[in-house]
Amino acid sequence: MTGYLSDDKRKVTTHRLIEMKQRGEKISMLTSYDYTMASIVDGAGIDVILVGDSASNVMAGNVTTLPMTLDQMIYHAESVVRAVSRAMVVVDMPFGTCSGNPIKSLEAAISIMKKTGCDALKIEGGKEIEADVKKIIDAGIPVMSHLGLMPQSINKYGTYTVRAKEDGEAKKLIDDCLLMEELGCFAIVLEKIPATVAAEVASKVRIPIIGIGAGGQVDGQVLVIQDMLGMTKGFSPRFLRRYADLHTVMTDAVSQYVADVKSADFPNEKEQY
Repeated sequence: MTGYLSDDKRKVTTHRLIEMKQRGEKISMLTSYDYTMASIVDGAGIDVILVGDSASNVMAGNVTTLPMTLDQMIYHAESVVRAVSRAMVVVDMPFGTCSGNPIKSLEAAISIMKKTGCDALKIEGGKEIEADVKKIIDAGIPVMSHLGLMPQSINKYGTYTVRAKEDGEAKKLIDDCLLMEELGCFAIVLEKIPATVAAEVASKVRIPIIGIGAGGQVDGQVLVIQDMLGMTKGFSPRFLRRYADLHTVMTDAVSQYVADVKSADFPNEKEQY
């Protein structure tokens, strides 16, 4: 089965994403962290590949995203960019690289862009980092905002519960989204917020809203590829749909390989020189 947009070879750009919102076409987005996975995801017709700091969890085994360094993000992004021909590649600015010092934030942003060849950056935060975001965008670097549940702030929250349930936090979220649009962000990721709030934001801004646990009335969806493919276990939030059970497939394959090696069935005569 070919990908939904695999016959459309045009490079996905910020302008094309806005066009997609205008004509009501949903935007598909998945994470990737390595060359092989990115090649498969791009070839299947995905619109946006996120090189997320979620690599800290699914690739490195950390409990939070906070340990990811700038150099580690650059390494993963370089690997992904080499594999991609059509999708837009967006890279997370890791924890501590965009936190109130616009000059240092810009230096980190430029480093990611120059060393990886990616298309854009994703930055967590609202009004608190307004000056940082403005500095980066003014330098010609496209920025995707990330609001709602922000994993880099998990130690402040103390929980991964749904955000913006209360009126005050919902109002701040909407204000932050409007601010990010005003600053020039080309899209916003909204994570784990009430669907009604996400729908309100999507109707108020011109730029695409991409949700993860934000309902279906936004402009697109994003998931972590290992979760979506069923490679991970023990993580089953309401918003996650598993499209495969690769954990079982891969476990069975490795177990069969072990058995074949132990029994001397592998390699056979046709599998040697």
